[in-house]
Amino acid sequence: MSFQLLSPREQLTAIMQRIYRYGMTTLSGGNLSILDDNGDIWITPAGIDKGKLTPNDIMRVRSGGTAEGPHRPSTELPFHRAIYRLRPDVRAIVHAHPPALVAFSIVRQVPDTRIVPQAGRFCGPVGYAPYDLPGSESLGERIAAAFATGSNVIILENHGMAAAGPTLLDAFQRLETLEFCARIHLRARTLGDVLTLTEPALSLFDQCDNTLPEFTPAAHSSAERELRRQVIDIAARAYERQLMISTQGVVSARLDADSFLITPAGRDRLTLGVEDVVLVRGGRREAGKLPSRAVLLHEAIYAANPDIAAIIAAQPPNVTAYAVTLAQFDSRTIPESFILLRDIPRLPYEMCYTQLEAVAKRVSLRAPVALMANDGVLAVGNSVLAAFDRLEVAEFSARSLIDAAVLGELAPMEAEAIEGLKAAFNLS
Repeated sequence: MSFQLLSPREQLTAIMQRIYRYGMTTLSGGNLSILDDNGDIWITPAGIDKGKLTPNDIMRVRSGGTAEGPHRPSTELPFHRAIYRLRPDVRAIVHAHPPALVAFSIVRQVPDTRIVPQAGRFCGPVGYAPYDLPGSESLGERIAAAFATGSNVIILENHGMAAAGPTLLDAFQRLETLEFCARIHLRARTLGDVLTLTEPALSLFDQCDNTLPEFTPAAHSSAERELRRQVIDIAARAYERQLMISTQGVVSARLDADSFLITPAGRDRLTLGVEDVVLVRGGRREAGKLPSRAVLLHEAIYAANPDIAAIIAAQPPNVTAYAVTLAQFDSRTIPESFILLRDIPRLPYEMCYTQLEAVAKRVSLRAPVALMANDGVLAVGNSVLAAFDRLEVAEFSARSLIDAAVLGELAPMEAEAIEGLKAAFNLS
């Protein structure tokens, strides 16, 4: 079912559960609201365990000010009201205390979204609201004034963040995207200077052409239907493991020599259904569906590598930290890392948009993982599960490398040990 067809109570409960489950707020922190067509505000309650929120807990504040429900409305209701007054286009608001964004708020800085293209384009310019007493009318005025400048995401000084949008899912996705961007930025700062994208470089992302000619499949084979299930299951697992977010991450799988399946553009990665996956055949897309912006890159990789059966691209925070700096990602840490990742090349940002055939020649089952500068990591495999395994190992390895830096200098595996792995696992 479409998220937008859920009642306001169900939407608020579902999104708060997701925010809490993925560590972006605490039991007592954060609040969400939806502005109804009649001017009523549906809002999460004050003082209720966010981890066990139910639709029956949601409060309804009538346009005249009367509150209906079993609890008190959130103490931050004043700033929700103030934003709705100043931004007629806003119909939903998310306020939370995600740790990476709180880190920026307590040093009074705003994260630079130009480190990865999706963050800059989806979140837009990030605003800033000075501190005031939580729940006060004056805080509401300050936050609303920041939103009135046109920003859809605001850092709240010594407080957290707020995001707004035409729907609750849009507002949540801005929170999630900016939090991932902030995590990447923080980890990258431990590695060296953080590289940002220029406007011409960002425009390459805008120019991705995924509007292929359409075709209507005559039938869907059993093999295709099984592969569709694998694609959405792995996308959901990548989301649950915080390797992807709802707005970013691509999974594709080869069906035959001329066809592959790929996740769609603009859809929540966690809630994809088998019907959402897009079949691409002979340069054409399944009628009525829009494939990922990366569809032409995946097509080029499959054409150049007949033995590759699956491709995953994502922006997990730790490995992407290496993609937004010039630090070397050394996979020679433990046997599993080197066996699955091998030596990891760094591909220039522009190459992944303008030289697709060149990228396709740089990846293979012998070189199955690549960093895409300022754009994350690409992993391939002879199955969907194998590609996911490499993505997961890349993120875990990057996290270990970054954590190890506070302990001392990296001691990579000796050359003799690497040669032993190559011989034992046929890695030449």
